[in-house]
Amino acid sequence: MNKNNRSALVISILIPLAIGSLSTLVSGNRSMYFSINKPALSPPAFIFPIVWTILYILMGISSYIIYESESPRKSNALRTYAVQLLFNFFWSIIFFGLSQYFFAFLWLLALIILIAVMIYQFYKISPAAAYLQIPYFIWCLFAAYLNFMIYIMNKSVG
Repeated sequence: MNKNNRSALVISILIPLAIGSLSTLVSGNRSMYFSINKPALSPPAFIFPIVWTILYILMGISSYIIYESESPRKSNALRTYAVQLLFNFFWSIIFFGLSQYFFAFLWLLALIILIAVMIYQFYKISPAAAYLQIPYFIWCLFAAYLNFMIYIMNKSVG
């Protein structure tokens, strides 16, 4: 791998990591997570940053594969990738920062649809890039379950 390719890979990984970190900072105090009612399948809070870091790295590697491809479809696929990153960025602000659990759930459903479209577009270019996005898709499905249950369990609280 030449120096330009290595730089592109590092930048591709840093972009989702930076977006996730910025979203965490902007969304404010996450201590509310400890005080709300959560479903039985809720993982401990320390799991989330570990999982998200791994997912962001996989997303970055996947986007790098698409970026380096010679496919005429790559621009459209990378646009979808950017839009889903934008949706990802705003979800935690809506959920944690604004405590709008139902709206966050709807936003997350839109994100899941965007991820599915992105995986399909990536698959047409590189199956490997698409497969790297599958854990992210599955995690967001699980997050949708958690989000919806938190909405149900806390809608009369406060």
